[in-house]
Amino acid sequence: MGKRICVYCASSNRIASEYVEAAAQFARLATLQGCRLVCGGTSKGLMSALIGATIEAGGEVEGIVPEFMCAYGWDDKRLTRLTVTETMRERKYLMMKDADAIVAFPGGIGTLEELCETISLKRLGKYAHPIIIFNQNGFYDSLLRFFDDMVNTHMLEFGQQNVWRVVTRVEDILPAIEREPVWIPNITQYHG
Repeated sequence: MGKRICVYCASSNRIASEYVEAAAQFARLATLQGCRLVCGGTSKGLMSALIGATIEAGGEVEGIVPEFMCAYGWDDKRLTRLTVTETMRERKYLMMKDADAIVAFPGGIGTLEELCETISLKRLGKYAHPIIIFNQNGFYDSLLRFFDDMVNTHMLEFGQQNVWRVVTRVEDILPAIEREPVWIPNITQYHG
């Protein structure tokens, strides 16, 4: 496979172990497929699990961390590569920039912001690769219902749910990435 996969995920250390194990399992599977992972790079929560499992499996993982987080010592020292940014905005851009796919694991406000911005950019033709929402234990059910409400009220064009794919099992993430075609939007439909 050999892809660069950007993972958005939680940075909380109070997460149930099943979420931590899923992140670690994905890291091992991705490493076996020759993928390089990129994430927010902190030593907390699912990011830490992802980084640790990738390194233990002999893989490469890049962390992109704003300098203020490094000043707090939040950057994970096990990273294969660390990129330090001035701002959170620059961090998000660099995480997504050369990614062959985005995978959103369960997470908090930061994860939600990253996911929604990437969806918006894809709809506008500024990101063409797969966006996979890993809906572990129904974590994203309410968000997905909200997206459906956007379609039903014409706030989001019908068919725009094709911008992302939803999977519920870790082992389905990489096959979902492989199946997704390059996105070619018709952005003129938004300004008619």
